[in-house]
Amino acid sequence: MTRRIQPHIMCGTGDVAKYVLLPGDPKRVERIASFFDTAKKVSDYRGFVTYTGEASGIPISACSTGIGCPTTAIAVEELMKIGAETFIRVGTTGSLQPSIDTGDIVVATSAVKWDGTSKTYAPIEYPAVADINTVSALLASAKELKTPVHTGIVASTDAFYVSDTKPTIELGRINVLSIEMECSTLFTLASVRGKKAGAILAVDGNLVKGTGKAEFEPGEISGELDPRVQNAIEKEIKIAIGAVKLLEKDHSLT
Repeated sequence: MTRRIQPHIMCGTGDVAKYVLLPGDPKRVERIASFFDTAKKVSDYRGFVTYTGEASGIPISACSTGIGCPTTAIAVEELMKIGAETFIRVGTTGSLQPSIDTGDIVVATSAVKWDGTSKTYAPIEYPAVADINTVSALLASAKELKTPVHTGIVASTDAFYVSDTKPTIELGRINVLSIEMECSTLFTLASVRGKKAGAILAVDGNLVKGTGKAEFEPGEISGELDPRVQNAIEKEIKIAIGAVKLLEKDHSLT
């Protein structure tokens, strides 16, 4: 049978592993791959950058999804078609809780579906829930690395520039931890397709305190440029890779 290439990620069967880490930022893919024992760039097309390698002998890939649920769905659909089965989003998020601040890390258990894409896969009543074993592996990995994390519900929105409105802040009052732009579709799509997904997120600002990611002066350290966020991103990468190792080691989890 002729090897067929997916039209957006430009990868075919054999190019990606069972486990795929999903940052939004294409440049973060290379950073993630630098923590693998071996890594090779597979493709770079339309913002979808893919690396595949090994971590402790386990095949593992990383692929960027871009910003938002529509491009996330494209990447994940095409990755599934060529063999990917377990997905871990490695991203950033804005806190909705006074106690969760810049540089903290959130492991999402589920997501409020404030996006349009997830609703094209399943009714609004269908929950966007992370795979319990993937969540468990992320928490166990964080514990092994002695890294504290917050665990709970996040919200996913399509519109970044209305994320600091009153309805968003109200989500914090019902214990939604933070807001981002991809988890709801990732969790819904994985569930619908019978695959597994989780997410670990570095906090890059606090909307309740008015320190959410926003414009800044040249030379100013803000948002993802904040050293606390960069440190958290490095930690979440290590946690995600550790989770993959745990999932592969304990097949009862997968």
